[in-house]
Amino acid sequence: MRTLVHLSDLHFGRVDEKLLAPLRELVERIAPDVVVVSGDLTQRAKSEEFEAAKAWLDTLPGPQIIVPGNHDISLYNVFRRFLQPLTRYKRYITDDLDPIYVDEEIAVLGVNTARSLTFKDGRVNDEQVAMIRKQLDGLDPAITRIIVTHHPFDLPKTEDDDDLVDRAPMAMKAFADCGVDLLLSGHMHTSHAGNTSERYQMSEYAALVVQAGTATSTRGRGEVNSFNVVRVEHERVEVDRYGWDEVGMRFSLMKTEPFLRTGNIWSGHTEGLMASGI
Repeated sequence: MRTLVHLSDLHFGRVDEKLLAPLRELVERIAPDVVVVSGDLTQRAKSEEFEAAKAWLDTLPGPQIIVPGNHDISLYNVFRRFLQPLTRYKRYITDDLDPIYVDEEIAVLGVNTARSLTFKDGRVNDEQVAMIRKQLDGLDPAITRIIVTHHPFDLPKTEDDDDLVDRAPMAMKAFADCGVDLLLSGHMHTSHAGNTSERYQMSEYAALVVQAGTATSTRGRGEVNSFNVVRVEHERVEVDRYGWDEVGMRFSLMKTEPFLRTGNIWSGHTEGLMASGI
């Protein structure tokens, strides 16, 4: 089994400082195999915000798979937005916009969906999809394949479809070909886990979608600060959602959602939860 901590939408520049130490301590106790951060590390892509984000991320265990979000591109500086959209992100966080981690059980691929030509929407292009195909080609079929983006490929029907990443249907066809199992994303500041079967009706394929809320931002949207712990086996995934307890001043386990694989279809399950040990 592999354990991933899935953080998103940190928004340094608008963080709730009291959450940082308890979150770091809990992540240390969980001792994940990989820490995933699905974008929006900053509020306004300022140097001091990136510096603060980097300093805090450096206190977390590694390896880390980090991708930028739309807030990591300068909003008001037109020159920087269009000609140097992710210069500060690459300077302070990482110059690898499409990071990858592979071991004997999982392959985790980060994909940059942030674009300068739109204020909040995201996009995936042909070159990125071709790279995903290349990186996943030839991997052992027993390796669970995980894609990390800021913008989501799927959302509940109650959400606005405009928030989906552009060209999602094109990418999903490639994901089906490559046997992608799990899609991790953020952007919405709300938590969700489900599969892609309703939106993308593909024969014998449905990926698992896990959406993270905002881990540390004061910009909540009716949901407490939260993050996910994703426990991955080849035929089974469990998603633990941790939320901020204002009374106890700590993150507490709120919900566990198990999913099982049948062929290339992931679906919800209700019995036999794996013990988290936390």
